[in-house]
Amino acid sequence: MTATNHSQVYARRLRAVLTRSIPLLEARGIVIVVLAGVVGVMSGALVTGMSELVQGMHWMLYGVQPGGRLSAMFSLASPMQALIPAIGGILLGLTVIWLRRRKFRTPVDPIEANALYGGRMSLTDTFIIVGQTVLSSGFGASVGLEAGYTQVGSGLASRLARAFRLRRNDVRILVGCGAAGAIAAAFDAPLTGAFYGFELIIGIYSVANVAPVMTAAICASLTAEVFGVVPFPLELSGLPALTASQYIPFLLLGLLGGAASIAIMHLVSLIEHGFARLSVDASLRPFIGGILVGLLGLVTPQVLSSGHGALHREFAMNYGLGVVASVFVLKLAASAISLGSGFRGGLFFASLLGKVFAGVMATVSPATGIDPAVAAVVGMTSLAVGVVGAPLTMTFLALESTRDLTLTAVVLAASIMAAMLVRETFGYSFSTWRFHLRGETIRSAHDVGWMRSLTVGSMMRKDVRTIDAATTLGAFRKAVPLGSAQRVIAVDEGQHYVGVLIVAELHSELADGETPVWSLARFKDAVLVPSMNVQTAAETFQRAGAEELAVVEDFADRVVLGLLTESHLMRRYAEELDKARRDLSGEG
Repeated sequence: MTATNHSQVYARRLRAVLTRSIPLLEARGIVIVVLAGVVGVMSGALVTGMSELVQGMHWMLYGVQPGGRLSAMFSLASPMQALIPAIGGILLGLTVIWLRRRKFRTPVDPIEANALYGGRMSLTDTFIIVGQTVLSSGFGASVGLEAGYTQVGSGLASRLARAFRLRRNDVRILVGCGAAGAIAAAFDAPLTGAFYGFELIIGIYSVANVAPVMTAAICASLTAEVFGVVPFPLELSGLPALTASQYIPFLLLGLLGGAASIAIMHLVSLIEHGFARLSVDASLRPFIGGILVGLLGLVTPQVLSSGHGALHREFAMNYGLGVVASVFVLKLAASAISLGSGFRGGLFFASLLGKVFAGVMATVSPATGIDPAVAAVVGMTSLAVGVVGAPLTMTFLALESTRDLTLTAVVLAASIMAAMLVRETFGYSFSTWRFHLRGETIRSAHDVGWMRSLTVGSMMRKDVRTIDAATTLGAFRKAVPLGSAQRVIAVDEGQHYVGVLIVAELHSELADGETPVWSLARFKDAVLVPSMNVQTAAETFQRAGAEELAVVEDFADRVVLGLLTESHLMRRYAEELDKARRDLSGEG
C-alpha cells in the first residue's frame, strides 16, 4: 500500500472516530470549521517558518541583523554582494533544468485550482513554488513571499480536504481558508486574510463561508504571534484629520495607482518577450536578471526583496522628492526584471507612489495639504489593488495596520477607483493576466471548471442533413420539401462547410430556380469546433446573430461533423448552472 493510500485510510478512520465520538460533527458545517482551524494553524506555522528561513538567508548572505530587513539597509556592505542575486539566478536556473527533464507541467496556483479544478492542488506543485519563491526572495530578487505563503497554505488545505473526501465546493472553501490563513499570518491581520480568501481564492463572499474562513484567519494570526512573527511595518500614529476637499486628490492618486499597476504588468510581459526574442534559454534568464537586479542593488538596497523594510524607512525619514521618486522607479524596474527573467514571487510590494504624489502636490498645490504618510498608504494600497485585484483586502490591511477608520475610508475610495480603472481598461489583475498570457480565459476564482466538460462536441447533433452547395434552388426545393427539415448544411465536394440553408427561407426565395444554393447560404464565416466550451460557443452565437451553427472538425479543413442550436446550448448551460448552484448551497 502506498503512502497516499495510507493517508486516505487514516483520514477516513479519523473522520469516523470523530463522528462517533462527537455527534455534533455529523453536521457538515462544523466539520468544515474544525478543519479550517487546523488549516489556519498549519498556515500560520508554515508562513512563520518561511519568513524565518528567508530572514536567515539574508543574515548569512547580506549580514542583515536579526529583526532587520534587507530593503531597509542604507547600502550593501560590499560590492561583491551585488552578485548574490545572480547566484540565486543560477540556482533557480538549475531547478528549471531539473523540472524540464522531469517534464513537470506548469504548477497550478490557488486561483486556477479553484476556478478550473474544484480546488484540487498538487503537493508537488506546492513544494516547487514554495522552494523557488524562498530561493528568489532569499537571494535578494525584488519579489515578495506572498505567492509562496498562499501556495503552501492552500496546497496543504486542498490535500487535507481531499483526504477527508469533502465535496467539490467544500474543497474550494478550504483552499480559500489556507490562503486566508497565510495572508493573516504574514501581515498579522485576520480581516485582511479573510477577505483575501473571499475576493481572490473563493471568488465570492457568502454568510456560509464566513465561519470557516474567519476561523482559519484568526487561528493563523494567533499561531504566528505565538512564534513571534514580525508584523507588517505600517504602524502610523498622529495622522491629521482629513477634509472633504482632500478626497479628490486621493481619488486621483487611486487612478494613478491603477495606471501604474497596468504599466507594471505590461513591463513584465515586455521583459519576458525581450528574453524570448534574444533566444535566451529559460534556465539562463534568472542569472541575467539577477545581474541586473544586483546592479540596481548597488545603487540602493531598497530595491531588493519585498521592499517592506524600505517602506518602514521611508516612513521614519523625510526624504526629498527626487530621492523618493528615484527609489520608486528603481523598485519598479527591479521587480519587473525579477519576474520577467523568471524569478518566482509576488508583485505586491511596498510602493512609494504615494510619497511621490505627495511631493508633487506639495510643489504644485501646497494649499491642498496632502499628508505624506496618508498619501504613502493610499498610494501603496491603490497600486496593490491594481496588481492583486482585491480592493476590500487592501482596505482592511490599511485598517488593521493603522487602526485609523478615517484613513480607511480614503483608502477604500482610492482602491475602488484603481479597481475600476484596471477592470474597464485592462480587465485583469496580475494573477489572471498571467493566465491570459498562457492561453487561459479565467478572470477570477469563480468555479468554471464544470464548463470545461460542457463542450460543443458533447452537445451537438450528429444526424445533420447536408446537400451539395452547387445544387440549384429548384432542385433543392424538390429534394427538401417544406416541413421536412428546418435547416440543411451546404457542403462542397470534399464535405467542407459552405453555409447554413434555412429551408423556409429558400422555399420563399424569389430568386431564379437555377440559382446555386451556396449563394443563399447563411453564416458562411461562423462555425463551431468540438473543443469549444459553452461560454465560447455562446459568444460565437451572439457575434453571428445565429440560432444554429455548424460544427466542423477544425477551422482549417472545416469538415462538417454536426449541428448545434443556440436554444439547446442555453438549455444545457442553464441545467449545469442550476446544478452548480445546488452544489454550492449544499442542496441535493
